[in-house]
Amino acid sequence: MDYVVIEEYETKYPNPITLIIGEKVIIGKAHEATENENWENWVYCTKTDHSNAGWVPKQIINYETGLILRNYSANELTVEKGVLVERIEELNGWLLSKNKSTGEIGWLPIENIMPLY
Repeated sequence: MDYVVIEEYETKYPNPITLIIGEKVIIGKAHEATENENWENWVYCTKTDHSNAGWVPKQIINYETGLILRNYSANELTVEKGVLVERIEELNGWLLSKNKSTGEIGWLPIENIMPLY
């Protein structure tokens, strides 16, 4: 399904964490809701070598072992209003999407996009 960006978005994380299935992470604290953000089921994780850290969906972490259950990249898209994106996956208030004009893949807040019917 295709979506249109209704509010521009600029990534806040220029060096996103990327994890592979079976990789172990240090599990940090869960995202705490604020007045402006309420991202449930996101956990701040650090690579065991401390080379990178970032927000990871709770659903892809084995909490007993700290193992990652599937490949994951926290790459976010920087997009302007009116850009068309293709849905890949929706998770915890974010949409993994592909920019239809550049081919770049990354996450966008679901509130910044609207489906095209």
